[in-house]
Amino acid sequence: MTSQVFELSQKFFFEAAHSLHREIDAEMSRRIHGHTYHAEAALSGRPDPGSGMLVDLGFFRQEIERVRALLDHRFLDEVQGIGPATLENLCAYIFDQLKDTLPTLAWVSVERPASGDRCVLKRRELATQAA
Repeated sequence: MTSQVFELSQKFFFEAAHSLHREIDAEMSRRIHGHTYHAEAALSGRPDPGSGMLVDLGFFRQEIERVRALLDHRFLDEVQGIGPATLENLCAYIFDQLKDTLPTLAWVSVERPASGDRCVLKRRELATQAA
C-alpha cells in the first residue's frame, strides 16, 4: 500500500445576495447586494485499495450540488445556520454541510474573484500540522 496521501477537490460557484453590517464601507455593505462566489472543497487521504478511489467522484459531485442548491440564488441573510454572510461563515457553513457525508474533508475555500477576497477553512488536524 502506498504511503502517499492524495488530495481531491471539486470547484463550484453560486450567485447570492446578502447585506452586511460593518464599519468600513458600511453604507454599501448594509444595502442588499450580490456576488458570484467561487468555492472549492477538498478531500484528503488514501484511495480505497479495491476501487482505487479516494471517493467516487459522482458521489462527491452530488454532495457539492446538494450544498450549492442551498446557497445558489438565495438571500444569504435568510439561510439558516450561516449567520452574517462573511467569507469565514460561508466556509464554515459549507464545511458543516459536507463533513458528515464526506468524512475525509480536508478544507473548504470561498472566493470572490471580482474583489480578490478568499478564505480557507482547514480541518483542525491539518491546520495544526501546518503551523
